[in-house]
Amino acid sequence: MRIAIVNDMPLAIEGLRRAIENTGIHQVAWTAFNGNDAIEACREDIPDLILMDIIMPGMNGVDTTREIMRASPCPILLVTSSVNTNSALVFEAMGYGALDAINTPALTGRRACGLQCPLLKKIAMLNVLTQSGPPGFQSHFNSAQSRGEPLINNSPLVAIGSSSGGPQALATILQSIPHDFHSPIVIVQHVDAQFANGLAEWLSTLSNIPVRIACDGDRPVAGTVFLAGSDNHLLLTEEGTFQYSPIPRDTPYRPSVDVFWQSLEQNWKGAITAVLLTGMGRDGAKSMLSLRQRGAYTIAQDEETCAVYGMPKAAIELDAAMAVLPIDDIVNSLLKKC
Repeated sequence: MRIAIVNDMPLAIEGLRRAIENTGIHQVAWTAFNGNDAIEACREDIPDLILMDIIMPGMNGVDTTREIMRASPCPILLVTSSVNTNSALVFEAMGYGALDAINTPALTGRRACGLQCPLLKKIAMLNVLTQSGPPGFQSHFNSAQSRGEPLINNSPLVAIGSSSGGPQALATILQSIPHDFHSPIVIVQHVDAQFANGLAEWLSTLSNIPVRIACDGDRPVAGTVFLAGSDNHLLLTEEGTFQYSPIPRDTPYRPSVDVFWQSLEQNWKGAITAVLLTGMGRDGAKSMLSLRQRGAYTIAQDEETCAVYGMPKAAIELDAAMAVLPIDDIVNSLLKKC
């Protein structure tokens, strides 16, 4: 990959440069010390990935991400030492289309970024995600089960999948859900596990109903939002409880919308409304089609209101979405169905 670095600290840029070049498979496309320079550089040379700092003098990483995604869209990974203290800014930048966020790794001394560095693992994952075509992995679920009996139309559940641009889209939906909403909502958002708690807390400040991390053994409860909170996949078991599993291991999406929705198809006995929001890649498209064929109501976010029109587009191309709606209209549809 050709990777650009945006950071106002020369030592950070040099450390990130070495980490990238030492892999032998990636190269530095260009570097920028501020947001304005990054925007100009991106206009002239769009890299495969940008490592973007959040806190910079002048134009911060949020505004820089917004302008790059507007003028010269490309994959952006937020890399900053201040993620935990600036979670609102991180999720705002992700709302404009940043793919994910990670803490700046150790760049000097014995703990300097090596081959097992979380940053390099994240870059490798994003390299797979940004390739064209569907992910090359096989589901561990038995595909024959998808041809079972239609879903029973009671006890409705709302399942939402989202990725890049997702936090802001989720905030828009949860701000409009009334406090007496009578269905559980389960969200699978592509976000590093270390930021899942921060995302749940941020969404809680905006939502009219409680938002919490789904834990092993929990059950979907009406009027509560559950957020996948692990780099492992969230599942619904035969007993109707949540469980995390590392399997399948060969999917680039962690947690995966497809994996969770396939478990819903097998184990949720009530009605399902599945919503696929903004995001890069194709996660959720195939399982949405399978859910629709089983009687679920399926919604894809429209292109105009998506920060990244990847996942909903993939679902629409498969004819998996029964409705294609702007983000502001999705809530009205949920209220009618649930």
